[in-house]
Amino acid sequence: MQYERDGNGDNPALTELRGRLSDGLARNRINKTELARRSGLGRTTVSEAFQTGGQVPSAHTVQALADALKLPVAELLDLQRDADQGGRAQRPVLGRPIGQWEPHALEVHPAGPSSSVPGSGAPGARVLPGYVERGHDLVLAEAAQDAAAGRSRMVVLVGGSSTGKTRACWEAVQPLADMGWRLWHPFDPTRAEAALDDLHRVAPKTVVWLNEAQHYIGDREAGERIAAVLHNLLTTPERGPVLVLGTLWPEYAARYTALPSPRGADPHSRVRELLSGRTLTVPEAFDAQALATAAALARDGDQLLADALTRADTDGRVTQDLAGAPELLNRYERATPAARAVLEAAMDARRLGVGLNLPQAFLTDAAADYLTDTEYDQLTQDWAEQAFAELADLVHGKQAPLRNTTPRPQRRPPTPFPPADIRPLATAGPMFRLADYLEQHGRTARRAVCPPASFWHAALTHLTHPDDLNNLTKAARMRHRLQWAHHLRHRAADHGSADALVRLADTREEAGDREGAEHFARQAADHGDTSALFRLAVMREEAGDREGAEHFARQAADHGSIGALARLADMREEAGDREGAEHFARQAADLGSTNALFSLAYTRKEAGDWEGAEHLYRQAADHGSTYALARLAETREEAGDREGAEHLYRQAADHGDTNALVRLTVMREEAGDREGAEHFARQAADHGDTSALFRLAVIREEAGDREGAEHLYRQAADHGSPDALFGLADMREEAGDREGAEHLYRQAADQGDTNALARLADMREEAGDREGAEHLARQAADHGDTNTLVRLAEMREEAGDREGAEHLARQAADHGSTDGLVRLAEMREEAGDREGAEHFARQAADLGTDEPWWRPLGPTFATRWPDGLDPDGTPTRPWQCPTCRST
Repeated sequence: MQYERDGNGDNPALTELRGRLSDGLARNRINKTELARRSGLGRTTVSEAFQTGGQVPSAHTVQALADALKLPVAELLDLQRDADQGGRAQRPVLGRPIGQWEPHALEVHPAGPSSSVPGSGAPGARVLPGYVERGHDLVLAEAAQDAAAGRSRMVVLVGGSSTGKTRACWEAVQPLADMGWRLWHPFDPTRAEAALDDLHRVAPKTVVWLNEAQHYIGDREAGERIAAVLHNLLTTPERGPVLVLGTLWPEYAARYTALPSPRGADPHSRVRELLSGRTLTVPEAFDAQALATAAALARDGDQLLADALTRADTDGRVTQDLAGAPELLNRYERATPAARAVLEAAMDARRLGVGLNLPQAFLTDAAADYLTDTEYDQLTQDWAEQAFAELADLVHGKQAPLRNTTPRPQRRPPTPFPPADIRPLATAGPMFRLADYLEQHGRTARRAVCPPASFWHAALTHLTHPDDLNNLTKAARMRHRLQWAHHLRHRAADHGSADALVRLADTREEAGDREGAEHFARQAADHGDTSALFRLAVMREEAGDREGAEHFARQAADHGSIGALARLADMREEAGDREGAEHFARQAADLGSTNALFSLAYTRKEAGDWEGAEHLYRQAADHGSTYALARLAETREEAGDREGAEHLYRQAADHGDTNALVRLTVMREEAGDREGAEHFARQAADHGDTSALFRLAVIREEAGDREGAEHLYRQAADHGSPDALFGLADMREEAGDREGAEHLYRQAADQGDTNALARLADMREEAGDREGAEHLARQAADHGDTNTLVRLAEMREEAGDREGAEHLARQAADHGSTDGLVRLAEMREEAGDREGAEHFARQAADLGTDEPWWRPLGPTFATRWPDGLDPDGTPTRPWQCPTCRST
């Protein structure tokens, strides 16, 4: 709808929006400076939101102001959308035609020297090498075709640095260029801010370009909201068609899609849902077919590909070569001692969790202990200047091993706790960024190296960003460097790391210092982490102090903690205050979490109050939870009302709950309706959940119907389930058909099932084919599963082959397995070789792990080295630290 402008130049919706905000400001009796503080927005942003005749404030700004003024968010966002639509003619359309973009401006890696493109009229324009299509390109092309046909799509390419992800996205959108499509790359003032502010304005027939998507969906402050806005954009038909393309490194994809632990935080729930079914893996290397295609293009005159193939033909890493990776590696390996020391300090900093931009002062001081005594003695006064100049020289692909970078200036005034992506002013000074390929090389090549003492000292002296310090605290702790971990944690807390403050609160609580624990917990809450108050509530409850527990839970709830509201609901329920319990549970549901209602419902059901449980499940369903419909169905089923249960399961299934289809499958099977069971199982599979077919196959197999089970396993396998192939293989093996079993296990392994590789290795070992078993175990290790090598080592040891066992454990260790090193240490300990045991134990410590690897090795690590280890691996001398064992 188009609005007429009023006398002040605003349309009616914008006038009403500003009036509502002004009324809220007056009602709260605060000025705009205080409003900026409460909302976390800049004072300029707040002022512009109230300015008559000014631009329509963004949805992000309106939401923050509404929250701060306790105004109805949904109503104000509706006004903002109407105002924005009314003023759209005054605002530029997002993006520009695809044909007007230069691919390198979209972060496609340069390849080879710059040269003129005939007809471009632009001397120095870069030439793109010929493009080699691979398997993922077909999926991308299909997504672009869907978008062209009117169906919005999103695809995020996942692969290592310089594997061709961004170039693949660029090639995929070319057919859309002739159809009038535009491309928008949110970038300024920061990627996350640009996306959050303007995603709601994306017009149909637009490609949204999210290269390095971790800067958007991984942003600590805005990532979850960006994911929610993208979800709305993709699922609102009138907003489309749009095509959202993104790229991620595997470690980021794994972090965002990992399921949280039962009691842990879930910081990426919306991102995980957004990425589900929308990621596509890009292989690290060209396969034989791709290499043949590249060779044909080279023969036809593509000199860039021809040059790359002379270096990458054996390992297939053509895209990395084109991006300059081998030359970067050569520069590292041939660097002067001082430059190499700086690079290794930078590699260690990035792999241990320090941010992209590394202070020069930190790198300079950190480099000292990476040098030998002779190299250190030969340093000149200007050694650092020379080293940084050497590393700034560009290599093939116009990249530098370590380049000077200028972080974007802080655009908002300081607040009591600034967003985590804004670095404190104390880090002012030259900043440097390590080349992507060298960063990844360092993560692999230096994985088992503990940085020297100068690194930790430089971090403690020069780093000020709380996340950097907190990540290094964890890295030191993981490597049993307890003294450095202690000091780094306190420095992180001093600079506002909520996580460090929470851990310090935990240690004070464990030491019985409730006052100190509360002090640190309150500081953590003041820096935006209410989990400290919530955890204190849990500690008080576990200690039997219900009044204190409720006190802290109420404080956490006042800070917006949904988990605290759920806990309060549980406490009120246990105290017999059902009305109070429901009150807190409904509050949590109003904030978007129905878990408290579920928890109360379960408690009432366990107490035999079926009516009360059903009442609460219905409340959750009223809050939009399809999961609640399934739980209602469970209560009906347990009460013997199978007809009512099936009716509710069908409702849940109609709302997209595939688990309900799985349950309907089982119910139909139990009722003897095999045809109905298969119908529901196939429906679930058609919705992407093959577990129903797999589960039905297991039921038939357990019932002795091997033919029916095999039929269903095959259906599930046809729908892409490697578990089904594994099940078929298991049936073949039980039937004595080892050859058929191996064939099916190999099929499952080809689909990425490392468990199948592990089983094949076991079968080869049991058959006496030790060479074949090792080969398969190494394959599993190459896919990230080193447990197979460790298990084979244990099998050899049980068979009395200690030499073979140690050989396999060493292979596991060579693949980066801490368990392999621990097993070697145990074997050396059992053989009476304490020196050898300590050697492998120290290697395990240098490698580091989140797992409690200091399990018994004779005496435990904690007993062996109670004060920790120094960076060089020698035991730390006793030092005074009241909390070092638990920090």
